[in-house]
Amino acid sequence: MSEIRFDLLHNRYTIIAPERLHRPDLFEAEKTKSLSTKKCPFCEGNEALTPSEIFAIRENGANSTGWKTRVVPNLYKALSVEESYSSKRDGMSEKFLGVGAHEVLIDSPSHEKDILKESSELTKFWLQTLKSRVNDLKNDIRLVHLSIFKNNGLNAGATQKHPHTQLLALPILPQSELDFLKQNFKYYKKHGRGIQEDLLQSELDYKERILDKTDDFTAYCPYASSFPFEVIISPNKNISTIAHCSEKNLEDLSTIIKAVFDKLYLKLGSFDYNLYFKIAPLNSNFQNESYLNTIEKNFRFSLRIVPRIYRLAGFELANDMFINPVSPEECAKALRREV
Repeated sequence: MSEIRFDLLHNRYTIIAPERLHRPDLFEAEKTKSLSTKKCPFCEGNEALTPSEIFAIRENGANSTGWKTRVVPNLYKALSVEESYSSKRDGMSEKFLGVGAHEVLIDSPSHEKDILKESSELTKFWLQTLKSRVNDLKNDIRLVHLSIFKNNGLNAGATQKHPHTQLLALPILPQSELDFLKQNFKYYKKHGRGIQEDLLQSELDYKERILDKTDDFTAYCPYASSFPFEVIISPNKNISTIAHCSEKNLEDLSTIIKAVFDKLYLKLGSFDYNLYFKIAPLNSNFQNESYLNTIEKNFRFSLRIVPRIYRLAGFELANDMFINPVSPEECAKALRREV
């Protein structure tokens, strides 16, 4: 049974999840090379090797072949929807029972192809699936924060080669998310705009870090990038979550994602990466209820792509601060093929 524990010293939550210890290839990096030779549970035709699907884009019956995307419960889940929500003191600290949802979105039937690189049409199926899952998970009022992320490659922490995305829904907000909501609300009360709105406008005015722009979205290398060639994709207007995107929004977003990955692969070749979304809270709880009344006016969801072309070391871990050897301005120039 997992627990969510509060770290009083560092002012943040930690998930204690013993089940995750049994993930494949957690310790031996060499095993990742042999994953493609095994019977992959995510490949088309092997649907019986996964838990029963929660959602799929398909034209035939569930748990059979012929699908575009599939969503299944994570076999090595960190949290469980079957648990009841409760919290209690644990000495000087606090803990919750490990209630939550942990799902795997299998991006496509293909074991080798990264859809974000291959096709904007396949990327749109992926985005449509994410939108559907966000809307569904929101119906569970116990769930407050949803983390959507991809680990692609060994340096990014992937333990399964078949391209996939994880969704992890929590009954509490991570401290960093709560801190941002507080900061953003304070900024909004002073300026009538959210931080992300002004940040994007500043990038558009400066132009040097802009990579691409569509009617609905802009891609840029952030000013204080933690990693070389890091990219943020943000809506041009206030959209607080992917769940509120129209079909036109999703089409635009899939187009710009494909364009960004084209640029990254052209410059970096094959590379490992993390990708994650930052979206508004799913539901209200004791932490965020003060900020949700204005959230649609001042919060923009975003997608961050983080190439993992070098590993974290002692300084980053000791200080919770990153050392980035390449400026975002130089990265943007290189991706625009200006250098």
